[in-house]
Amino acid sequence: MHALIPRLIAASGLALWLSAGAIGGATAELPRVGFLSAMPEWGPDRKGFQQGLSELGYVEGKNIVIEWRSATTNVDSQVQAEGLVKAKIDLIVASGTPAAHAAMHATTTKPVVFANAGDPVGSGFAVSRARPGRNGTGVSIDSTELYPKRLELLHQLAPKARQITYLVNSSNPISAQMLEQVDKSARILGLRVRILDARDSVELEAVLHALRKNPPKAVLVGGDSIYLANKQMVASVLRQGRVPAIFPYDDFHEEGALVSYGPSMKEAGRLAAGYVDKILKGANPAELPIQQISRFDLIVDLRLARELRIDVPRELLARANKVIK
Repeated sequence: MHALIPRLIAASGLALWLSAGAIGGATAELPRVGFLSAMPEWGPDRKGFQQGLSELGYVEGKNIVIEWRSATTNVDSQVQAEGLVKAKIDLIVASGTPAAHAAMHATTTKPVVFANAGDPVGSGFAVSRARPGRNGTGVSIDSTELYPKRLELLHQLAPKARQITYLVNSSNPISAQMLEQVDKSARILGLRVRILDARDSVELEAVLHALRKNPPKAVLVGGDSIYLANKQMVASVLRQGRVPAIFPYDDFHEEGALVSYGPSMKEAGRLAAGYVDKILKGANPAELPIQQISRFDLIVDLRLARELRIDVPRELLARANKVIK
């Protein structure tokens, strides 16, 4: 009888501990995750991340705490990443290359999950995709390979345009790689490239002013966070100028994009949630292979094409994954 007492006490204590943990009691501190993105709260990457967490059984405020942060410039990203580290979060989810760059520089010990980093190996975030070897892993979008394809599609859309206006953010850590790919592809197609650069809100306004004053013959919109965060203004200016343009993400169609080619930001966020779940359960990010998104959708809005009086070639429509009629 007496021998059973210690075991009964221990079992009772364990039951109380599990009960407290299940309802978020003081004895079980909830995991804290920082989410850093260029997008505000309505962003598709955040929505996808929330969906992914929900599918895995996480409920914000009940069994996980999320610190949401938004930054549209490199300086802001660095400040926010350092703030998350000081807030003693357990890991950081970084959506976009600038956010990943900031997070990886803010900490070398806390896990970092990329939601959509471009070329994580070339950017120095990982030793290899198969075995990252550092504190960061997650979902990669090989954006440098996407730009030649986008330029080819834009040339199909606007075959008479001999000069392509390329909207970039030169402070993006991989901007030089992307520009190199665009220049190389343009030369093959016999095209010239005009660069419009926006690193912050002031320079973005200058870019938009230039587009309004002298609408170009064709525009390639970069996948930089500053254009995504201001997608409504960018799409509106190009629409008003009746400019044939190709956008990097399907999310731009919400604001009136003619053509887009690229991955889903929402899907990237959803996949990132899976990495968070594994790391919170004890997985080492240095040993979790980086997943590269391999599906890219070509979407054409024929309604907008009619409004802008732009003829979309049949061969382009035949290649489209989705045609909005």
